[in-house]
Amino acid sequence: MTPALIAALAEARAAARPVVLATSLPDGRQCLLPDPAADAALNAAAAAVLDADRAETRAIGGASWFLAPQNPPLRLIVVGAVHIAQALVPFAAATGFAVTIVDPRNAFATDARFPDTTLIGDWPDEAMRALAPDGRSAVVTLTHDPKLDDPALDHALRSQAFYIGALGSRKTHAARLRRLAELGHDAAALARIRGPVGLDIGAVSAPEIALSIIAELVAARRGAALGRLDGKQAA
Repeated sequence: MTPALIAALAEARAAARPVVLATSLPDGRQCLLPDPAADAALNAAAAAVLDADRAETRAIGGASWFLAPQNPPLRLIVVGAVHIAQALVPFAAATGFAVTIVDPRNAFATDARFPDTTLIGDWPDEAMRALAPDGRSAVVTLTHDPKLDDPALDHALRSQAFYIGALGSRKTHAARLRRLAELGHDAAALARIRGPVGLDIGAVSAPEIALSIIAELVAARRGAALGRLDGKQAA
């Protein structure tokens, strides 16, 4: 790898910009994709590899290329340091997400309850502004408190977050949607919120609800078909 390529790769990582390190086989030529100067088929293959988040060897234009995705880390931003969050963090970490817990209530957001987890004690609007969710980010709100959940959802809807979920019953969610509509979000934007959050697996306990959330999150990331909850979450 040339010094120029190393510098370009470092710049992309610093900017959290997804790129593919492409290596021509067997001559070893390398480049970063996407690149406007590269073959369109090579750029398309790079986009597919980034989406799959998995290295592949592709035959393109009579040549073999090893395409290694260099995606920014997956992030899960959880608003609410509640008992469901305690169960959700290990699931998320095991599936490759860097988790950040946002909660200004110091009694909830403690290192004892969330060891080895990034905790932010700012109000959600300030925290979300600083965290700037991107296309590799998921946002889940768990507090049931509009003063905390609504500002986070407002910011999430204005971002490229690939998954937005909110805990609560259908009645709670309907009221939430009305409030967010008053903030200027249209029906298409509001449809991005998965509420009640989680796949329909009949979850009742905190670990079961956490499992349903991480399953839906993974399904959304992988483009799989999604079931829905039946509205039995607490109001």
